Amino acid sequence: MKKILLYDTTLRDGSQSEGISLSLNDKLRIAKRLDQFGIDYIEGGWPGSNPKDLKFFQEVKKIGIRHAEIAAFGSTRRAHSKVQDDQNVKALLEAKTKVVTVFGKSWDFHVTAVFKTSLKENLQMIYDTVSYIESKKRIVIYDAEHFFDGFKTNPDYAIKTLQQAYRAGASNITLCDTNGGSLPHEIRHAILRVKRSIKCPLGIHCHNDSELGVANSIQAVGEGCGLVQGTMNGYGERCGNANLVSIIPVLQLKMGKNCVPKGKLKELAQLSHFVAEVCNMPLEINQPFTGRSAFAHKGGVHINAMIKNARTYEHIEPRAVGNHRRFLISELGGKTNIMLKAKELQMDLAKESPETRRILSEIQKLENEGYQFEAAEASFELLVQKLLGKTEKFFEVKRIVVKSEDIGLDNPISTAEVKIASQGKDHHVVADGDGPVNALDLALRKALKKTYPIIEETRLTDYKVRVVNSEAGTAAKVRVFIEFQDKNKTWTTVGVHENIIEASWQALVEAIEYKLMKG
Repeated sequence: MKKILLYDTTLRDGSQSEGISLSLNDKLRIAKRLDQFGIDYIEGGWPGSNPKDLKFFQEVKKIGIRHAEIAAFGSTRRAHSKVQDDQNVKALLEAKTKVVTVFGKSWDFHVTAVFKTSLKENLQMIYDTVSYIESKKRIVIYDAEHFFDGFKTNPDYAIKTLQQAYRAGASNITLCDTNGGSLPHEIRHAILRVKRSIKCPLGIHCHNDSELGVANSIQAVGEGCGLVQGTMNGYGERCGNANLVSIIPVLQLKMGKNCVPKGKLKELAQLSHFVAEVCNMPLEINQPFTGRSAFAHKGGVHINAMIKNARTYEHIEPRAVGNHRRFLISELGGKTNIMLKAKELQMDLAKESPETRRILSEIQKLENEGYQFEAAEASFELLVQKLLGKTEKFFEVKRIVVKSEDIGLDNPISTAEVKIASQGKDHHVVADGDGPVNALDLALRKALKKTYPIIEETRLTDYKVRVVNSEAGTAAKVRVFIEFQDKNKTWTTVGVHENIIEASWQALVEAIEYKLMKG
């Protein structure tokens, strides 16, 4: 079976995504993980554009890349200049990579409007650059920028640009849907024409401006393209690039194409989350294959079917891509969902037991008041334990006072006073914080740490507020989610109230109770 080559451009195209700024160390860490996963080509950046990218090519040689080829990226020579004198071309060679990716213009409109040169000169620029770099014993991948747009307006000229790159010695010609506006049938039509015109191995590079980056890439592979360019999690300029996280399992699991080494596909979710973390970007929960909700089931009808056969509502086995199945807790799930979730928590509940009915009734009541348990599983577990009478009372809250002073000035001050009783002793503490919730968190843990030193292992890692009934304006109920973490796990709790401080306190107390319950 012929292998489909994977070309990752997260470190260049992906870093152009709004909100992403990668340090040199970030780029090296991502490159290492992409290599371990089995990516064939890793585009490190444009060495002629900035010192950080040039430094990357120097440092990446030291981190032990074993499988992938590192590619330097840059443009054809400038118009009406000698290729050997072009600073961009010099920088590409100075990167000392075995593979060099050169992009050139295929759209006549761009040649005249952006390069402001003749169509003939553009053809010469392509030939000179590719042939010169190839003569330096480099493997040249030619990116035909805006190829599909150029093909729509002037197909003969667009094809001529590819023929120039092929004659000059390009090892692969990658067709680019740079504006992301093409449709799958247009991709197919263009590739069929290209295959009649040149015999060079082809690649595909799509953007996602029409939400078709993955579909167009898959279509191109079906038409014979043997190299696919894209980014992890679809990061990239504007609406992003074709998402390799979706392309890889589609090709490997659904089309029987060989993409990554055997066993590596099970690391896909881990890789996807790792790249999101390094890029400091939230991973979309509904991202196909690797998102938290990709195999999450909430509706009671769905869950009943899933118990009988997982194929009823899952197109692949979650473990194939390193993800896992989840049953969500909500008023939509019914008794079956409660029973399954309890089983996950090592609690034995029968579907028709009074306890299960009581738990479902309480969840329906609370969700009607604005609670949500699908994203706050720690609160759900505490609720079940309390309704079953299995909780231990670790502490009793006797007094809480929160003050925020100097609001509107440069340095507002928040102070929390907390008085609790635990194991027969009263603890009365005061703490200042960066806002009332931070002050409450610090004060509560300060009051508890002598009795429960394990509290010091925890830290608050996320805090979210959502308005439940926006029509009530500033008197609306708010839903607060608080995420805590210790050295072993992460957990989330929820609180709801018209007073944001009270809602936050509810979630905060449950987060601490959960830690004490779990130890």
